[in-house]
Amino acid sequence: MPPLTYLYVYLLHEAEKYNIEQILNGGFRMSHQQYQELLETLHECMTACNHCFDACLQEEDVKMMSECIRLDRECAEICSYLESAISRNSPFISELASVCATICATCGDECQKHQHEHCQKCAEACFRCAKACQEIAF
Repeated sequence: MPPLTYLYVYLLHEAEKYNIEQILNGGFRMSHQQYQELLETLHECMTACNHCFDACLQEEDVKMMSECIRLDRECAEICSYLESAISRNSPFISELASVCATICATCGDECQKHQHEHCQKCAEACFRCAKACQEIAF
C-alpha cells in the first residue's frame, strides 16, 4: 500500500474517534498555548463566580439568592475543570466547552436577575465565557 493510502486509512479510523473538523484543521487537539485567551476568560469567570458566591452568602435574604449561589458553584467548577482539561490537552476540550458554555449562560441569566453589583459583574463574566466556549465547542 502506498504511504498516502496508509494515512488515509489511519485518518478514517481516527475520524470515528474524533471530530473530523479537528483532523482536517491540522490535528486532533490544539496545544494549551493556542487556548491562552480562553484560559484567561475561564479564570476570570471562575473568579467572578467565586466572588459572587461568597458575596451572595453575605446578603440579608440568602434564601432568595439560593439559585444564584448554586449556579455560581456549578459555573466556577466547570470553568476550573475546563481550564485544567485544556492545560493537560484533553481530547474532550470541545465537548467540555459546550457544557461550560451552557452552564455559564445559565449562571449569567440568573445573576442578571439580581441588582447586586457582584451579581452584575458575574453575569458579564459568565456571558463572555459562554461566548468564548461556544466558539470552540463542537
